[in-house]
Amino acid sequence: MRVYRYRDRKKKIYTGPLLITAGIASVVLFFQGNGDLLLKLKTEAAVACYQEILEWYLPGLAYEAADGDDDGLTGWLLAHIFPLGEEQWFGEEYQTQFESELSYEAILAREAADENYVDENGNVVETGGGPADYGVMSGETDKTGAGAAAGIVAENSAADPEMAEKGAAPGPEAAENGAVPDSSGTAEGEMTASDPPASDSQGQPVAGNDGEGGQTEGSAAAQGAGAALPVTATGKAVTYPREKLNDFDYLTQNFYQIDNTTTINGSQLNADALLGKDVRLSHDASVPQILIYHTHSQEGYADSVAGDKSTTVVGVGDYLTKILTEQYGMNVIHHKGEYDVGDRDHAYSRAGPALEKLLAENPGIEVVIDLHRDGVREDTRLVTEVNGKQTAKIMFFNGLSRTTRTGDIAYLANPYIADNLAVSFQMQLKAAEYYPGFTRRIYLKGYRYNMHYCPKTLLIEVGAQTNTVQEAMNAMEPLADILNKVLTGPQ
Repeated sequence: MRVYRYRDRKKKIYTGPLLITAGIASVVLFFQGNGDLLLKLKTEAAVACYQEILEWYLPGLAYEAADGDDDGLTGWLLAHIFPLGEEQWFGEEYQTQFESELSYEAILAREAADENYVDENGNVVETGGGPADYGVMSGETDKTGAGAAAGIVAENSAADPEMAEKGAAPGPEAAENGAVPDSSGTAEGEMTASDPPASDSQGQPVAGNDGEGGQTEGSAAAQGAGAALPVTATGKAVTYPREKLNDFDYLTQNFYQIDNTTTINGSQLNADALLGKDVRLSHDASVPQILIYHTHSQEGYADSVAGDKSTTVVGVGDYLTKILTEQYGMNVIHHKGEYDVGDRDHAYSRAGPALEKLLAENPGIEVVIDLHRDGVREDTRLVTEVNGKQTAKIMFFNGLSRTTRTGDIAYLANPYIADNLAVSFQMQLKAAEYYPGFTRRIYLKGYRYNMHYCPKTLLIEVGAQTNTVQEAMNAMEPLADILNKVLTGPQ
């Protein structure tokens, strides 16, 4: 009996390694004859690793497309190497949506967080790379408009050094964060539509027609600023040769600030293509043509008065509406919905449905303007001089729905990116030609910012919290002139 037991033990000792060796040899031979299978297995393993990393750090972004064709590494192994009965494998029955509602909300919140703003303690929250990334060096007046960047010195681009030195400290009655608080929190808001302006026998708009020109009653700042028709530029101060504009490096260095979180190339930033798009208005002012609204309606200025909307970016929108209506004969709707009251992070997602509804109700609207105010350090002054007036600088802002890390963001699709880029560049170029130093460079960033609802959408930052209300109001005069030149002038 002892002998038989010893032999059995020896048999077991030999059988184990033999089975392992045979198994390894079988796997090696199997994969040697199936190179594509090995490659796919390696690829699936890498994808699975990346997926686990994404699920850990960014769970809302880690879902796979639900096309039913790919069950991941585990599913592939079970289906091809260790097949189970259909009743035991339910992977094909369960499909995860490409993005959940939560992940979408997170992205929209990130859009809001991408913009610099002033917090409740009066501190600037720099969500980009800081003022330097916005073409502003700390401690000095911004001088990085397209004309300045091109090495062209404009006579009216120098800011008043006394104003820059003094700055503009908020009064005791101003809101702590430069924004006017409002307890209503309404998402419906007010809306002022401009009727077609009164005209004389030649069809020219009559100056001073208040009618329903988009001005809110009691808007003292807008009334004071609009006492007389603004002076407009009649001739170009600077001319940019097309051959220079067609140079991608020249174009990006002089007209754009590209955030390091996104990328763009010459296929999208091509001067011929950008200038070749006809962005002019296609119909008269018998129906609304332009919509002005504010994703961040609570943004105010250095001397904004708490509770007085006319001294916020909304009041600035009132004045822009007034000029476009009375001086240029356009039909403008100024929507005053409030989407950032108590919850700035979801302002874009809250504004989106209202914007979509407005456009559906007014199909003649061709241009959408989201008017904002930027946030910079307290020692930065975004001011220039236009027609003898201290004027806040403006900045056009574009979202590309693309990040450096992940590439194109399919779930933030925007079919109008090319149109968005075209209208902002045509505005930027016209400003550089007629009002050198008035604009900062166009800022490009990775998300969408509700620019997918209308081809001709402009997101405009008017000054910052260090500017005065009057400086912001003054900026609407050249801005309105540029809009008129781009939207109604020769192609």
